[in-house]
Amino acid sequence: MSHRTWKAVLALIGVGAMAPAGHATELAGTLAKVKQSASISLGVRETSVPFNYQDDKQQYLGYSLDLCLKIVDEVRKQLAAPEIKVVYTPTTAATRIPLLANGTTDIQCDGASNTADRQKQVAFSPTVFVTGNRLLARKVSKIDKLDDMKGKPIVSMSGTTNIRQIVALNAERKLGMNVLNVTEHSEALLMVETGRAVAYAQDDIHSAALMASSKNPGDFAISEEALSVDPYGLMFRREDPQFKAVVDKAITDLFKSGEITKIYAKWFQSPIPPKGINLNWPISAYLKAAIANPTDSPDPDHYFALVHKAGEAKK
Repeated sequence: MSHRTWKAVLALIGVGAMAPAGHATELAGTLAKVKQSASISLGVRETSVPFNYQDDKQQYLGYSLDLCLKIVDEVRKQLAAPEIKVVYTPTTAATRIPLLANGTTDIQCDGASNTADRQKQVAFSPTVFVTGNRLLARKVSKIDKLDDMKGKPIVSMSGTTNIRQIVALNAERKLGMNVLNVTEHSEALLMVETGRAVAYAQDDIHSAALMASSKNPGDFAISEEALSVDPYGLMFRREDPQFKAVVDKAITDLFKSGEITKIYAKWFQSPIPPKGINLNWPISAYLKAAIANPTDSPDPDHYFALVHKAGEAKK
């Protein structure tokens, strides 16, 4: 999304594109649904550390959930309805888009890759994280790049861009890998630990979280080769301009105020529940550029350009 487009969106919010609280008939889409039910449904995950997961008391928490709750605060403010309650609806990588589409959930609060194909199904918030598809394997396997996996079993998660990329590259490069699938990260780590798969193809930050929380973190390594540059956003229903305006305002306000940096440090550079692990994952140049220039673009080249622009500005 261009800077000019962002100015137009924020201008619309400023002049009252949102319907006033007392005029529910002017509301549409998700906001009308939320106003009528006095509740908003957040799609949540059990093991997507540190984006959204359950602790040892089965409470949901995480970086993306914190951001979703900021959006909820903005919805309450715009509707002048502080009584709106939050409903947590469990989802998986495979069910999260269908549950948004059928109205079961209103926002998906995990780390979801923003792609051109997905934008045909759902809308995205401004980018809140940038990652890449890499391989997690035991060090003894000596897996540094995808070509090292020729003829070996590899696991990835159903319903993700990761597994689609691995299937495509397997055919394109004639690697002969046996591509297996799971529904949660913990299943994949167990398969690698027990030798049923040699590597797990997943976004590097999820693999870092799995390593940090495993019994023997030193046994694992993440490949040097990155197969992609993937922006993450919070997903919600398409063709709902009123709700998108609220989502965009809530996230860009966090960017402008600098609060996003504190929230990031809380989940990626500090001990997190329930085990107190610290991912020690510094904020990337790509994310810094996306915070300075809010965008919901799915195009990796757009992020390369933003980083290049930021580098030029420092000269």
